[in-house]
Amino acid sequence: MQELKTVDYVDVARYMGTWYEIAKFPQWFEKGLVGVTANYTLLPNGKVRVLNSGYKNDFNGKYKKAKGKAWIVDKKTNAKLKVSFFWPFAGDYWIIELGKEYEYAVVGDASRKYLWILSRPPHMDESLYSEILQRIKNKGFDIGKLEKNLQK
Repeated sequence: MQELKTVDYVDVARYMGTWYEIAKFPQWFEKGLVGVTANYTLLPNGKVRVLNSGYKNDFNGKYKKAKGKAWIVDKKTNAKLKVSFFWPFAGDYWIIELGKEYEYAVVGDASRKYLWILSRPPHMDESLYSEILQRIKNKGFDIGKLEKNLQK
């Protein structure tokens, strides 16, 4: 399998804020959630507070949230992070695509078991989504496993 490359550089401050989950590889910790968002806040110590949230089954369902922390592993690019919701377990969070205006991001890991397509607005243009799918397929991800996430 080819090496998974990240983006060349991430302006961490610009990456902070709210991202809407457009699509993902299904994971047990997100099972049944819709309207999923990830909110990142830069902390004074350089780490990142992570708040993931969504609604169980539909938008009238129970609002669930998970708090975690992330830290930069590759200080040269800022594109490789570790994220932990349950210490001492931490997962890779590699930013493998990023829109020029930070309007979308694609996050994965070297094993290609994790993948998220994130967007600043809650909906993504279909042509952009199709282009992203083709590129991540070329990077060795099984796009057949992708599930779109319902957003308001």
